[in-house]
Amino acid sequence: MSKPRTRPALGSVLFFALSLCLGTYFTFAAVQGDYGLFRRVQIEAEKKALLAEHAALRAQLDDMRNRTRRLSDDYLDLDLLDEQARSVLGLIRADEIVIR
Repeated sequence: MSKPRTRPALGSVLFFALSLCLGTYFTFAAVQGDYGLFRRVQIEAEKKALLAEHAALRAQLDDMRNRTRRLSDDYLDLDLLDEQARSVLGLIRADEIVIR
């Protein structure tokens, strides 16, 4: 003879349903939450972009410091002074030809 089928207890069904819901919630939070994997990838990409911008700004600052030093009273670069005068004042020498 076969045994009659019994339905699972309501408590065990609720336990497994609650466990499934909590597992789903924590998995979703771990992937897409404020501190999840997607946010971490986004932060890493932002960090990389900011580091590249920092390097470009650092190079620009070094160039400006070099030009400032070359135009200072202690060290005067006549070629740079001539270049700046031509650029700012629009000056040319009498023996030069301007091509635009």
